[in-house]
Amino acid sequence: MEQASHNLGPLAGVLVLDLTRVLAGPWATQMLADMGAEVIKVERPHTGDDTRSWGPPFYTDKDGNPSDASYFMAANRGKKSITINLKTKAGQELVRQLAAKADILIENFKTGHMAKLGLGYDVLRAVNPKIVMCSITGFGQTGPMKDLAGYDYIIQAMSGMMSITGQPDAKPGGGPIRSGVAVSDLFTGFYASSAILAALLHARSSGEGQHIDLALLDCQMASLINQASGWMHSGQVPARTGSDHPNLAPYGVYQASDEPFVLAIGNDAQFARFSEFAGHEVWANDSRFATNADRLANRQGLQKCIEPVIATRPAKCWLEGLGVVGVPAGPIQSVDQAFSMEQAVHRNMTQTQHRDDLSDPVQTPTSPIRFSGTPVVSERAPPALGADTKQILASHLGLSEFEIAKLGKDEII
Repeated sequence: MEQASHNLGPLAGVLVLDLTRVLAGPWATQMLADMGAEVIKVERPHTGDDTRSWGPPFYTDKDGNPSDASYFMAANRGKKSITINLKTKAGQELVRQLAAKADILIENFKTGHMAKLGLGYDVLRAVNPKIVMCSITGFGQTGPMKDLAGYDYIIQAMSGMMSITGQPDAKPGGGPIRSGVAVSDLFTGFYASSAILAALLHARSSGEGQHIDLALLDCQMASLINQASGWMHSGQVPARTGSDHPNLAPYGVYQASDEPFVLAIGNDAQFARFSEFAGHEVWANDSRFATNADRLANRQGLQKCIEPVIATRPAKCWLEGLGVVGVPAGPIQSVDQAFSMEQAVHRNMTQTQHRDDLSDPVQTPTSPIRFSGTPVVSERAPPALGADTKQILASHLGLSEFEIAKLGKDEII
């Protein structure tokens, strides 16, 4: 059951029709739901979003049977679920009717598929001139690759992301490697939510909606930031540098006497304080290391100086001491250690919700957004498949119980 709340969120009253699945689109719509929008997730009858089955681990129902995967839970809190068979004319008409009332529609079908369903932007704009439609694909709505399917792993490979991630070929374990999370999907989700809100503001002021074309490849390439701009300026193709930073030194993983930690020196003053704490003030005055540019040019010589010294003390000594003198450093933690540390607990980074059909509470990372006046909305757990179908059809479209029952009998919903 949905719990009552006095906090409606900054997007209260905004209606989002979510025709996405997997991660990029659901990530964007979850952020909108966190901020108070009513998000209606349109899913395939019987199977729903692909990620419901992307386990283990799975949650279990009250009878001990596997239910939704934790992957699905990570990107779908705060939403309602309606099942509609989009292969049917009647199902397509239901979506058009919902779109007529919606502020936003977001989808991630292959390029042109929405038009084949009679749900293209021209059709939706005709029934709702103010609607903001966001289409997410692997390669965009135009170009020679527009018809190809795009998945995060492929995009990381094609965009250049994997070419700069991992150890150099000459080192043990060298070679390109993907990020530990689906960053191409996540970047696209962030871009999508930002673009949608900008277009919504424009629609509210002008009365005109618009179509947003987002490609995973574009978003991942844009997110290469300094690596891409450095190549554009210098012509030097970025290489994998492992844990070292391509533009800063010392900035990487260093082995203390007991365990490794991260040292992240961002300017010359920090390097001088590090040198003093290490007991080697001479480093800061050495012409090879005086400026960051000098340290980059002489990175190997710098490493030969500082690595043996760092190895003489335990990590705790370095972390506590460097923290006192204002030199950035941090421990390398596992996921469980990260969520258990005092700062994460203080910031309430673990969120617990409840769903009536499950035996255990649903736990996900909390939204990191902290509004001063309209906190994020957190009562509604990720929905069971089709849990809100009847309520949505009755409240938004005014359908009677008989009409809804007939749609079910005809396998439209």
